[in-house]
Amino acid sequence: MSRYRPPRTAGTALITPEGEARMRAELHELWHVRRPQVTQSVSEAAAQGDRSENAEYTYGKKMLREIDSRVRFLTKRLEALKVVSEKPSDPNKVYFGAWVTIEDEDGKQSRYRIVGPDELDLKLGLISIDSPLARALIGKALDAEVRVQTPTGEQFVYIVAIEYP
Repeated sequence: MSRYRPPRTAGTALITPEGEARMRAELHELWHVRRPQVTQSVSEAAAQGDRSENAEYTYGKKMLREIDSRVRFLTKRLEALKVVSEKPSDPNKVYFGAWVTIEDEDGKQSRYRIVGPDELDLKLGLISIDSPLARALIGKALDAEVRVQTPTGEQFVYIVAIEYP
């Protein structure tokens, strides 16, 4: 079995100001806090002698590789992203960054914010602009009936509210 994994597609290169701030905070945390700590522990483990049988040294080097990989990804991704901070000219339609309240056919309401793929967090109600729901909602007006193609089949939802932060 091969360990090769094809590269992940980056998705749409848009991000909200809040998402950019979170990514920059993560980059700062990794580079200025975590990496120096791990580097210190690796140098202390290396000073103990035989590195081939030193689990702390091996684990520390692995952690450094993971941190460096994430730092490279965040740096390149932040350079490629476009921060969308302005509100749209028509606030009665769904665009990037909108909080959208929808109601399904059963009357259940859900509230989502359409954000970039790097900010995706369903627990917080943040859905990617690349998701089927977000793609169906983009450009639709308040009180519109929207057809969404989901893995379980076709669904209809109604736009109940649109808000921009």
